[in-house]
Amino acid sequence: MKKSNVIGLIGAILAVAAIVALISWVIIKPAPELLQGETDVTSYKASSKLAGRIEKMFVKEGQKVRKGELLYTLSIPEVEAKLRQAKAAESAAQAQDKMAMAGARIQQIEAAQSLWQKAEAGVALAQKTFDRIDNLYKEGVVPAQKHDEALANLNAMKATAAAAKSQYDMAVAGTRKEDKAAAAALVAQAAGAVSEVESYVSDACVYSPVDGEVSTIIAEVGELVGSGYPVVTILDMSDKWVSFNIKETLLPKIKMGTKMQAEVPALAKNVELEVYYIAPQADFATWSATRTRGGFDIRTFNVKARPVGAEEPDLRPGMSAIVNWNELK
Repeated sequence: MKKSNVIGLIGAILAVAAIVALISWVIIKPAPELLQGETDVTSYKASSKLAGRIEKMFVKEGQKVRKGELLYTLSIPEVEAKLRQAKAAESAAQAQDKMAMAGARIQQIEAAQSLWQKAEAGVALAQKTFDRIDNLYKEGVVPAQKHDEALANLNAMKATAAAAKSQYDMAVAGTRKEDKAAAAALVAQAAGAVSEVESYVSDACVYSPVDGEVSTIIAEVGELVGSGYPVVTILDMSDKWVSFNIKETLLPKIKMGTKMQAEVPALAKNVELEVYYIAPQADFATWSATRTRGGFDIRTFNVKARPVGAEEPDLRPGMSAIVNWNELK
């Protein structure tokens, strides 16, 4: 055999051996352990403490909103009527309080003084009459009956004068402190009722609790919604994370603060993530063993990781993130 043929044959054998070795290596080489996670963000559901009919909607789905921006308003005529009633009760209580603090009017004081002076004049007349009757009684001119009548009349006039004096003093002194305190308490009670109803009325306007994007609007203008019904859902796009469900057999490689490179197919780029949450308890089984083989059920733990460094503005909820578990350190 020619030398060139021998060399060619050896080369072919070596080439076949190399191909077989490469194929064997590819077949034997273990497939990479890929973990797929899902991007998520914090969501807020805007609702009202009141039941009512949606009067106006100020936002649309997909719209960016700022914290404190008006989302929608409710029509609540019943609560507005309650507010008018509460304000009327407050006005009445304030009027009662003013009257208690001001005391009696000047005309009432003058009238009480006139009655007192009239009673004093009656006492003076009754005293003179009694003195004359008493002298005549002592001389034996008038009977004891007349003397007793004059004395009784004097005592009655003195009692009348004392009562008139008390009425005059009370008018001058004004309302008792207990009555003033009661009137002030009524004012405070009415003011509290007004504040309560005003808080309900203000809740007819619902504002955004955070900066974010409107995800869904569940009810439209004209629809009746109940108390606490989530009308608008807002996503806080500044608070993003990727959630993974990791088998317990892989969990020992994960620690708080572990960093990983995740491929985001939707963005065609890698994003660095840092683990900030590891579920303290398993969620569910991902693989059930056959007991005859002596295996065990593998449980799953939820792990969450946030993007490291600058915020990823293009990373949106629902996007997949792929992590090669074999590359974790």
